[in-house]
Amino acid sequence: MEDKTSQFKIILGSSSLPRRKILTEMGYEFTLMSADIDEKGIRKEKPEELVMALAEAKADAILQRLPVSDYVKEAEPTLLITSDQVVVYEGVTREKPANEEEAHQFIKGYSGGHAATVGSVLVTNLKTGFRKGEWDRVEIHFHEIPDEVIEKLIEEGNVLHVAGGLLIEHPLIKPYIKQVVGTIDSVMGLPKAPTEKLIKEAV
Repeated sequence: MEDKTSQFKIILGSSSLPRRKILTEMGYEFTLMSADIDEKGIRKEKPEELVMALAEAKADAILQRLPVSDYVKEAEPTLLITSDQVVVYEGVTREKPANEEEAHQFIKGYSGGHAATVGSVLVTNLKTGFRKGEWDRVEIHFHEIPDEVIEKLIEEGNVLHVAGGLLIEHPLIKPYIKQVVGTIDSVMGLPKAPTEKLIKEAV
């Protein structure tokens, strides 16, 4: 597989395993940095605005820790990719569940219903200062999810660390997904097509 990053470098501003996996699948090599920001301190009315604002805040936080003047001098550009995601259910924006009870309430609500993920991706060129982002929305429809499946998911704990407690790629949840309108990579936190497009524009 060709390495697409011979003309530029990439920093993925995320500690998310699915995002790392997706960017690797796209053929890119990258280094990792995670942004330590107070996500609850940033509020927006619309989920699309919220995920874009959070991706911007993550980029700004990482830029403060990087020697940007060194990147400007380098021959090849370095691109910083940041992103964020929320789940929208019955018009309400959901972030990571606060505790097990909230995770249970979230997942129980999806049973026999539907939800949407709204995710953002933002690419910043550290050499030129170019910055551009896009958001993506995916609708997910569910069959009835048995209580014992919800209990197992919560016991395992991974659902506590994702927006809306939603892990559609999880083997326990997969059988109860009726329909996904959009791409799985977007639901997992990094939409491939917009990311590819923004990387090309940024270089």
